[in-house]
Amino acid sequence: MKIITVNVGQGALAIVRHQGEAIIVDCRIPPANDKTVAYVKEIMALALKGHDVKGLVLTGFDDDHSEIAGASIVLRKYRPDWILYPSYYKDTAEAKRVFSLIDDEVKSRRTSKAPLERIGVRLDRLASRKLTGLSDKFDFELFSPHTEDMDSSNNCSIVLKLIGRGSGGFSYLITGDTENPRWETINRLFGNSLKSHVMAAPHHGSRNATHPASLLNIAPHTVLISAGVNSQYGHPHSQALQVYGQVAKHVFSTHMEGGVSLLTQPGTTEITTTLISSVNTQAA
Repeated sequence: MKIITVNVGQGALAIVRHQGEAIIVDCRIPPANDKTVAYVKEIMALALKGHDVKGLVLTGFDDDHSEIAGASIVLRKYRPDWILYPSYYKDTAEAKRVFSLIDDEVKSRRTSKAPLERIGVRLDRLASRKLTGLSDKFDFELFSPHTEDMDSSNNCSIVLKLIGRGSGGFSYLITGDTENPRWETINRLFGNSLKSHVMAAPHHGSRNATHPASLLNIAPHTVLISAGVNSQYGHPHSQALQVYGQVAKHVFSTHMEGGVSLLTQPGTTEITTTLISSVNTQAA
């Protein structure tokens, strides 16, 4: 199992691969005039080569997680079997463009041999938190969103554990932009069920999304942060980094060394993460 946390600046895009299948998480592409655009497209092509892209998980509809250029590339070039997103309404022009694209792709593939399935999720509407039928190589366990805490787009984010089956698999907690009030509820309800080997830091390493009690239950070996270099929001926050350093053995961020992608995979004795500053065979 490998996780490629792609350097997209202030936003999120990750690729999770295991035994020939791939799941894409979020779809931020940097602005067209950003020098990293070509790099992002190249690393996606390299990381996804020879893999069956099963699905796209949009953790939310803020444009640093879901925007039209990235969504178009994923849905039209890599043609996943399904797209999973939280069930809430985001009243912005970008969210409307992404929803329109999803509608168009569902319609255009409806009579094909590979239709696109759209899956909106909310815990209070599901009979089980275990999502089945999405992959032969991964298991999916959902922790959020739930109507009781959906007071902002951040707290409507998907929180989802991906678990690679069999040899070489491990657990990866996807967290979106979920903030501390929602983490308080998640932690109270699910406790040590949150335990995961690797965690994507919520809200790009924001202090307001760093919930110590939840982190103690997650007990991650590795924390991965997707944040821009010299982020205008101050991500990752120094206090968040300090807290992560107390609970995890390793903490990595895409803002390191002027901007890097992160390749996380099983090593000889433990999970390792490599910094990728240029597109090369490290992501293969």
